[in-house]
Amino acid sequence: MGLRLVLSTDTIISQEETTATMKRKYARLLPSSRGRGKDRPGEGESWVVENEQGFLTLRLPLPLSEVLTGACHAIEGMAQEVGLLIAQAVLEDEVQRKISSHPGSFSRWGFQPGSVVLGGQKVAIRRPRLRQQGRGEVLLESYDWLRGCGRLRQVVHGQVVRGVSTRNYAGALEDTGRSWGLGRSSVSRQFKVISGQQLAELCARPLGDLRLVALIIDGKVYKEQTVVVALGIDETGHKHVLGLWDGATENATVCQALLDDLLRRGLDPRRRYLCVLDGSKALAKAVKQTLGSQTPIQRCQCHKKRNVADHLAGKWQGMARQRLRAAYGMKHYAEGLSALKKTGSWLTTLSEGAARSLEEGLEETLTVQRLALPEILRKSLATTNVIESCFGHVEHLTRNVKRWRNGSMVLRWVGTMLLQAEKKFRRIRGYQALPTLLSALESWGKSPGPAGSA
Repeated sequence: MGLRLVLSTDTIISQEETTATMKRKYARLLPSSRGRGKDRPGEGESWVVENEQGFLTLRLPLPLSEVLTGACHAIEGMAQEVGLLIAQAVLEDEVQRKISSHPGSFSRWGFQPGSVVLGGQKVAIRRPRLRQQGRGEVLLESYDWLRGCGRLRQVVHGQVVRGVSTRNYAGALEDTGRSWGLGRSSVSRQFKVISGQQLAELCARPLGDLRLVALIIDGKVYKEQTVVVALGIDETGHKHVLGLWDGATENATVCQALLDDLLRRGLDPRRRYLCVLDGSKALAKAVKQTLGSQTPIQRCQCHKKRNVADHLAGKWQGMARQRLRAAYGMKHYAEGLSALKKTGSWLTTLSEGAARSLEEGLEETLTVQRLALPEILRKSLATTNVIESCFGHVEHLTRNVKRWRNGSMVLRWVGTMLLQAEKKFRRIRGYQALPTLLSALESWGKSPGPAGSA
């Protein structure tokens, strides 16, 4: 069954008629709730005709003078009304076809208030009811499709991830005049369902087919909840959101639970990965327990510089950052380690806390040098900036959230926005040199001395 829309401009309309009058004219074509007498269009305004070729024809009188006078507002108003008329025509067509194809078996059973989804909003419509002899009421397949909540949730999701708050959702849509369910609570419920589905899909992704070479793990605090996120980099340089876990803090239990979940979904513990972490001891402990004590760990150099500087007086912070930047910029591991030890000796004269902060995990901040990676790839993998950039995108998309109610809400929002951020991921800088990383990982721990120490 096809559908034809025929617009007729034969009807003479006076110039004084307004756009509102035109809307009332089309509204009159829709079934009324005040009785069957008004369910049918007026003389010369029939809107459902089935022709010989099997097409469903929708005839509408088009007040051309109003279109020319009212311009865009008239056209938009007409388009909205046409959508309702088409929906009503589709419902009526299914009823008529079933009655015609099974004489005596099906019969009309009146009308009932219902709704369809048009333009991202629920619009009220009168749903024709159909009864089958011996079985009672029969549900219309076309009505289930037209009222599809899935489509509404997709529209709500698209608006929210583009920055429209649930409070202003109604103002971001063209109101048909018959819409409902656009309140903050209704929109929030729709987004809760779709975000929950996306979170479940993210946490069920199989990881066995991803040939990963690096894992980047970091945490982000939302109110009183911490979300630990794992990001993976494959052999071609593409980034993938692997999973997330929530807890009160970035402790070993939470980190271990995240890694166990990744293993359950197919992460191969026999492969060797470069694990890029922030300064968290809990993360490093969980990684070594799960992937082995020989797993190469790169502590974030940016976190280390920030932690050391926080222990110093303001006048020394700039010089400390400069010395650390110079040490981390050296090509060879031995040179960088020597420069860091000299910096540690200098820090001892200024602050014992700064010196101890530098010593904690010092060698792990130079792992990319030990792997003898090219400079451009070292810069990409020496810090957690890759995942920090992802967190920045998530923070921008969640800026409209005024209150984080619980951990479930945090996970749903963060998971949904991570998937949005993933769509814009690019390959890491220096991905052409990833074969060098693969070769270095294979030989890691086999030689008696550290790689790249020459």
